[in-house]
Amino acid sequence: MLMFTSFKFQLLNPSKLLHHSGSRALTRRLFETQAEENKNCYVTKNEKGICVINLSRPNSKNAISVKLLQELQQSISQIRNEPTARVAIVRSRVEGVFCAGADLKERLGMTPSEVTQFLNRLKQTFIDLENLPIPTIAAIDGAALGGGLELALSCDMRVAGPKSIIGLPETSLGIIPGAGGTQRLINLVGVSKAKELIFTGEKLNTAKALQLGILNNAVYEKSDSCASNFDGLAATLSGYDLAVQLAEKISTKGPIAIQMAKQAINLGSQTNLMDGLNIEQLCYNRVIGTEDRIEGLKAFKEKRAPIFKGK
Repeated sequence: MLMFTSFKFQLLNPSKLLHHSGSRALTRRLFETQAEENKNCYVTKNEKGICVINLSRPNSKNAISVKLLQELQQSISQIRNEPTARVAIVRSRVEGVFCAGADLKERLGMTPSEVTQFLNRLKQTFIDLENLPIPTIAAIDGAALGGGLELALSCDMRVAGPKSIIGLPETSLGIIPGAGGTQRLINLVGVSKAKELIFTGEKLNTAKALQLGILNNAVYEKSDSCASNFDGLAATLSGYDLAVQLAEKISTKGPIAIQMAKQAINLGSQTNLMDGLNIEQLCYNRVIGTEDRIEGLKAFKEKRAPIFKGK
């Protein structure tokens, strides 16, 4: 495995980013490895434990075909079985698009039974991504439509670069979102707004998606409805850059603590407060006996950065 030089950003700090004039190029090189010429989806990883699921089907705008879905399943399994994995990023290697959704040309040749089987596999794959024990970040650069947005919604967090387009336009094709879109979008924007977006098939720019809470963070142009937090830096940053910033920050925290926090939030959000508090206590109990907890206390006392080992 190649070892990569890592550098840290200050999250959403333009003055620091100006100092790193080559930040975009550096982050793009951060996870470079030998070309995966025959794969539509593959994993790369750096020494910080940041894994990247790369979508690479340029001739079809990363449309989800049977082959891409199979390789996505394999990529998720690979990360699940990687003991040093700390954070996972889903990104596109195709310029101008994150994922255009299902491969409709391929679907035209499917029988109704085959379509149902494909959708079941797609839903299960997104559930598997959602249930990875480590944090997941969708790095959106370009269009994330239909199944592409549903893929991003299956991640814990979503960030986007300028000129990204986000939406669930399935009703325009006489169908509905079939891989979790009608359910996961509700958790972010509420029932009424989710209905509006799905009924109309509206496509949102980056600023609007951030405003609605679909995105955790974004870089967008001044011409969008909100002023950019980055002003003139919008042209030099991407969603992938933001994802790397966030992943680098998370990777310095206690890995067991991060996993237990994710489990507590995911399970607790599906129940009432009292049951949620019990779930939180059970997850807290899991970190009490760890070496990382002792290391964190020692580091605090000694006024130094902790060195967590995930034990």
